Amino acid sequence: MTSTPPPGPSSGLDPEIAARLRRGADGLVPAVAQQYDTGEVLMLGWMDDEALHRTLTTGRCTYWSRSRQEYWVKGDTSGHFQWVKSVALDCDADTVLVQVDQVGAACHTGDRTCFDADVLLGDTGPRRAQAAGPGPGDAGSGAPAADQ
Repeated sequence: MTSTPPPGPSSGLDPEIAARLRRGADGLVPAVAQQYDTGEVLMLGWMDDEALHRTLTTGRCTYWSRSRQEYWVKGDTSGHFQWVKSVALDCDADTVLVQVDQVGAACHTGDRTCFDADVLLGDTGPRRAQAAGPGPGDAGSGAPAADQ
């Protein structure tokens, strides 16, 4: 299974925007979701031309799921919506910044952001990284997260 979205001729993305995008070999660009009023970085997702087009035209963040090989709209299954306030390209046009009004948790784990649980360096200096996933003896569900 590859992480390449379906070919994009059906994308309605403005051709001028599409021409500016610098995609990875898989046709995707990273999309950083940021809370519009606080600047808090919420999560990182992936977009192709169609996901960006849907995000720009619907006012809700649409991402490409590399694991499920399908589009997903943040909040459709979790109820934790991202209402788009602005969308910008970085200086190299290889990353999208989506400023949103986040409703509920942004992370599939239930945390406010995807960067809450494993702080490597904070105001008090370096911290030892917390182990991700189940601990010794815990089986874990192995089920994919709802919005990932």
